[in-house]
Amino acid sequence: MRLADYIRAEIEPILQDWQAFAQTIFHARHMGKTGLRDHARDMLLEIADDLDSRQSESEQAAKSKGHGPVEIEGEESWAEVHGGDRQTSGFSVMETISEFRALRASVVSHWTKACPTISCDQLEDLTRFHEAIDQAVAESLEQYAILKEMETRLFGAVLLASPDPIYVLDLKGRFIYANKATADLFALEPEEIIGKTTFDLGFPFAADFQRNLEKVITDQSTYRGKFVHKFASGKGERFEYLLAPVLDEDQNTEATVCISRDITEQALAEEKIWHNAHHDLLTGLPNRRLFLDRLEQEVKHAKRSSSPLAVLFTDLDGFKDVNDSFGHEVGDRLLADVAGRLTDCVREVDTVARMGGDEFTVILIGTKRRKDAELVAQKIIDALATPFQIAEQTVQISVSIGISFYPRDAASPVALLEAADQAMYKAKESGSNRLYFFDTADNTDRSSAS
Repeated sequence: MRLADYIRAEIEPILQDWQAFAQTIFHARHMGKTGLRDHARDMLLEIADDLDSRQSESEQAAKSKGHGPVEIEGEESWAEVHGGDRQTSGFSVMETISEFRALRASVVSHWTKACPTISCDQLEDLTRFHEAIDQAVAESLEQYAILKEMETRLFGAVLLASPDPIYVLDLKGRFIYANKATADLFALEPEEIIGKTTFDLGFPFAADFQRNLEKVITDQSTYRGKFVHKFASGKGERFEYLLAPVLDEDQNTEATVCISRDITEQALAEEKIWHNAHHDLLTGLPNRRLFLDRLEQEVKHAKRSSSPLAVLFTDLDGFKDVNDSFGHEVGDRLLADVAGRLTDCVREVDTVARMGGDEFTVILIGTKRRKDAELVAQKIIDALATPFQIAEQTVQISVSIGISFYPRDAASPVALLEAADQAMYKAKESGSNRLYFFDTADNTDRSSAS
C-alpha cells in the first residue's frame, strides 16, 4: 500500500494519537474539535494529495531544498492558514512546530508498524512525506512570523500613541520597557528609566508599589492600586494603576506590565462633591450629616477606651434681630465669623459643626472633668460676646450652651445630642450667655452662670 492511501485509510488511529499529544499543548487545551482535530485531518489529507501528485525532477529538486511549488497569487496554502491561525490563537513558535513533529511521529509510527519492510516506492513516499512536512513547517512559520511582526508593529503603535503611561518591569522591579507617555510623565529620557526601579528613581510610593508588584508575580493575579505624587514634569498628582503578570510558555511569571492613569481631576471632583455633601457651604464647617458620623465614631472609640467625651450644643441669642436689622448678607457674614471664633476655642482633635440656622455643636474629645467642659464653654461665651465688625456695622450677640457627657448622660450618639439640645434650651430660658449641664441623676438641669 502506498503511503497516501494508508494515511486516508488509517486517518482515525493517526488522529487519536495526535489528539492525545495535542492535549499537552497549553494553548490547545481549550480549543474545540474544529480548531484542533479537524485542522490536523486537513493537514494529513493535503499531504496525501501531495504524495499522489506527479512530481517533475525540477520540482523534486526544489522540494528537497525546502522550496515548494509556486503559489497562485492571493491564495494561501493550508500550512500558511495553519501558521496564521496558531499565531492568532496565542500559540508560541515551539507549540506551533510541535504540532508538525507530533503529526510526523504519528504517521511514521503507524506506517512502519504496518509496513516493517519498505519497498523502493514506499521509501520514496516516506521521503516525500518528510519533505512535505518540512515545507509545511517553513510555510507555517513564515506566515506566523509575518502576523507576529504585524502584531508587534500595531502593538508598538498603540503603546506609542497611548496617553496613559505603560511600562514593563522584570521580576526585580526594574523597568525593561517604558512608552513615551511614561518618559514624558517622569520627565526622563527612556535610557534614564530602563534598568532602574521605582526606588532608584526616588518615588515616595516605591515601597507600596514594590510590595504589590511582588504579590502579582507570586500569585499571578492582577492588582489595582493608587498613589499620590507630583512628578518632575508637573503632570498629575493622583494616579491609579493596574499591574498584570506576563507569563512565559511554561506559564511562569517572567515580567509584569503596569498601566497607570492620571485621575487628578476626577479625584478632586469627587472630593469636592463629598465635601459639599458633608460640609456647610456658608461656614465650611462639618454639617449635621458629618457631625453625626463623627460623633458615632467618637462614641465607639470612647466605649473601647473607656474614656468620656462631651457634646456642646450652642444657639446664638439675638441672631434673628441681626437679620432683621442689618439684612441676611450681614447675618451670613456673622455666621461665618462665629464659625471661626468657635474653631479657635477648641483643639484640632475636637469637632465644630453647624447644625443649621444659628445652631452649632462641638465634640470635646477625652473630656474627663465637668470643669474642663465648663472652661471651653466659658471661652466660647467670652469669644462670642466680643462685638463683631461686619460691613462697617458693629454687631453684638450672645450664646446659650447646653452640655452632655458620654456615658453619664447618654450611651448613643443621637441621645447624647438630644441631651445637649435639652440643656441648651434650659440655658436659653435662663437668659443670655448661660451654659447648662444635662444631669440624669435627678432628671434636672443644673446651671452655671457666667
